[in-house]
Amino acid sequence: MLGDITNATNEDAKIDGSKKANIFSGITQMQAAPVEVMSNTNDDEHMTTDSDDRFYMQRPSDDIDARDEGNPLHCTAYINQMYDIFSLIEKEKKVNHEYMTNQPYVNDRMRSILVDWLVEVHLKFKMVPETLYLTVNLIDRYLELKQVRRSKLQLVGVSALLLASKYEEIYPPELRDLVYITDRAYNKQEILEMESDIVNTLHYNLTVPTVHSFLCRFLKAAHADRTLVQLACYIAERSLQEYSMVKYLPSQIAATAVLIARKSHSRHAWSPTLLKYTKYDEKELAQCAEEMRVYMTDNSQQQAIKRKYSSTKFGGVGNMALSF
Repeated sequence: MLGDITNATNEDAKIDGSKKANIFSGITQMQAAPVEVMSNTNDDEHMTTDSDDRFYMQRPSDDIDARDEGNPLHCTAYINQMYDIFSLIEKEKKVNHEYMTNQPYVNDRMRSILVDWLVEVHLKFKMVPETLYLTVNLIDRYLELKQVRRSKLQLVGVSALLLASKYEEIYPPELRDLVYITDRAYNKQEILEMESDIVNTLHYNLTVPTVHSFLCRFLKAAHADRTLVQLACYIAERSLQEYSMVKYLPSQIAATAVLIARKSHSRHAWSPTLLKYTKYDEKELAQCAEEMRVYMTDNSQQQAIKRKYSSTKFGGVGNMALSF
């Protein structure tokens, strides 16, 4: 599983005192305002139309579940139906990408700082990847519906993390640990009250397909090796910090992350198998890829994800040159 791969590479992150303190203390004045190397493996095979001039798309697609038919844990009998349902749900639960215009006290810059801090906390507590993606999803859905003051934005973040970890983790962090990690900016009762407000605002609808849900499936369709998995995870995780990416569906972001990772890993950008299982072709992902190119090549001040994936424990993929 993808989660096993990424968690096996976690290294203990050190969060210094400045990170542990209220992460918005310094912005009080801010106004809201390549090509593939052919391999001998079964790499990709959904025939495209005869008019398609991409030679690498002129092959039949693979059945990526054939080898797992005897393993009940892979749910091969109905996994395709599951992802059909995921595709419907992601459209139903899509966040309004203009919700920040209704937030008079916070802006996209503050959101980016919050997510950057949450990435470090997530790594510190050695949580599974699903928890981070669900945390950011809960934050966006809550901010879409409720106005939040700048002084309470970190409280929303840490409460969403607690909620997501209760949903995804075997052992969620204790309240006292979350109080400590915020440098006692909030107490236990405030965290619990915000957690209650989040679930009530969302009507307890916490089961949503995130980018990670689709990324697992698409990487299997990409016949990904370890480096490709880590690179796609880096690209997908980096999108969490960008408010501009809220307008894309989770499946679009996951597919684009695989596309960029394959090109950067000297493989064909796409394949008949990826077309079959993602239901996207290269042209449909071009706009998303261009947006990723802009912020991935920008020297952002929020470096938590880049530092994380630049570690040798994550294959140093944060230092790899990307091809868009």
